[in-house]
Amino acid sequence: MRILVAAFDPFGNERINPALEAVKKLDNKIGEHELYKLEIPTVFYKSKEVLEKELLKGQYDGVLVIGQAGGRFEITPERIGINIDDARIADNDNNQPIDTVIQKKGAAAYFSNMPVKRMTKAIIEAGVPARLSNTAGTFVCNHILYQMGYLHETKYPEILFGFIHVPYIPSQVTSKPNQPSMSLETIVKGLTSAIKAISLDEDSKVTLGETH
Repeated sequence: MRILVAAFDPFGNERINPALEAVKKLDNKIGEHELYKLEIPTVFYKSKEVLEKELLKGQYDGVLVIGQAGGRFEITPERIGINIDDARIADNDNNQPIDTVIQKKGAAAYFSNMPVKRMTKAIIEAGVPARLSNTAGTFVCNHILYQMGYLHETKYPEILFGFIHVPYIPSQVTSKPNQPSMSLETIVKGLTSAIKAISLDEDSKVTLGETH
């Protein structure tokens, strides 16, 4: 597969985004997949524009976006994006939408059509902490996951789409007491395992649900 792997630039007063740094370190070929890398802005709507512009250039079979989720202990493939922007902080263009619908003609939510359970299991089997997440938040990460679902429904019915959140790296938490982090090398290892597990096969039927 030809997979476009995108990651956000730094945001929220951070000087680095571990998602972007990890994507830079990924091999250009993982398993049977050829990777093409892209940096996207942490900006509502503009992130979609940059991503879609790249999609128009090549025949991609899948698009996977990686984002930072400070405060999480694990690498977390996301199951669903919801049709709402509700920004606790401003994006990198100082936009801060509150309770705003992303696409008025879109569905209430879109589920990733990547094998998110198999990807999560592959990360764990590689010895890296991982969890299947059922919320991508309501900031730009959820926004782009939802927009990918909308593009899949309206323009790219054959493409696979997904999103993975990664934790802070250690250098980001030196002034953030009690915040978890993960080394960049471990993040790269986890993402490599997740990408290798991407296929058109039906997802694994394993118990990765949550009670709350």
